[in-house]
Amino acid sequence: MRKKYVKQKKSHFRINFLLIIILIFALVKMPEVYSAGFNNLKFAQISDAHFSNFEKNTSFKMLESSPELLDDAIEQVNSTPKINFVMFTGDLINMPYEKQLNAFIKHANNLCCPWYATFGNHDISIGGYLSKKTYFDIIRSQNPDFTTTERYYSFVPKRGYKAIALDTTIDSEMTSQGIIDEEQLTWLDNELKGAKNSVIIIFMHVPIKQPYKSDNHRLRNSDEVLALLNKYNNPMVICSGHYHSVKVFQQGNKLFVASPSLVSFPNAFRIVNINSQKNKIIVDLYLKETRLEEVQMRAKLRIIGSSLLYGEENDRNATYELKR
Repeated sequence: MRKKYVKQKKSHFRINFLLIIILIFALVKMPEVYSAGFNNLKFAQISDAHFSNFEKNTSFKMLESSPELLDDAIEQVNSTPKINFVMFTGDLINMPYEKQLNAFIKHANNLCCPWYATFGNHDISIGGYLSKKTYFDIIRSQNPDFTTTERYYSFVPKRGYKAIALDTTIDSEMTSQGIIDEEQLTWLDNELKGAKNSVIIIFMHVPIKQPYKSDNHRLRNSDEVLALLNKYNNPMVICSGHYHSVKVFQQGNKLFVASPSLVSFPNAFRIVNINSQKNKIIVDLYLKETRLEEVQMRAKLRIIGSSLLYGEENDRNATYELKR
């Protein structure tokens, strides 16, 4: 009886030992399979919500439906598995009034994940009460995940990733153009220096690369900003709004993602999934159209050149590979 027990014990030991060897071999030989399960970052980018609960529709913005459009986007995000965070890339509100910001926050706080924001040109009040400091103070007081006291900031949503939120707005003049000032460029340079091994996700309202030409909306020092980013070999995903357009540009290991508006056609937002692997990162882009079909149809009828805003299929739903 004792010999039989010893023989069974040795047999179990051999089986367990073989299983351990197979597992180690799999992890060594297939690092991408291992990382695919453990190193994903998924976020939603919602841009140009232009929230308003008192304004009428304009020539192309469905302002009367802005609360319902925002709620629909939030419901879709909440029903999407494993979203790490949401970033609103500017123009959260259509008019820079405190009451409008407070109303927007009540809706945004229905999200089941952390949410953050960057400034848009509609968010600032030149010479008015709602300064940039006051704006972020209000958000911080009602959003426990938003702790920054600065108009631009960074955070680490997950190990191996760095998210950077920039302020592209000009608050010294009435303009839809943008700029990243020297103080912010110096800060950005230092942030990138300290993130050599990270995947970088940059969020900004005014894009570096225009989805279509519009001198009235351009980033004034786009060449300078691009030159700074090109100093670094990190794979980067740069997400913007402002143009209400769906467009993607790839330049080497940098992906420029322009996203649409909730209140103008195509009344949509993005889900972005990034998978960081040993020698590359895989970026999956998904365009999520709001489900208020009648609003979307009326929004489409209000503009000329809807195809310019809707983009091509590879601007809407596509997979991109960036080398490390």
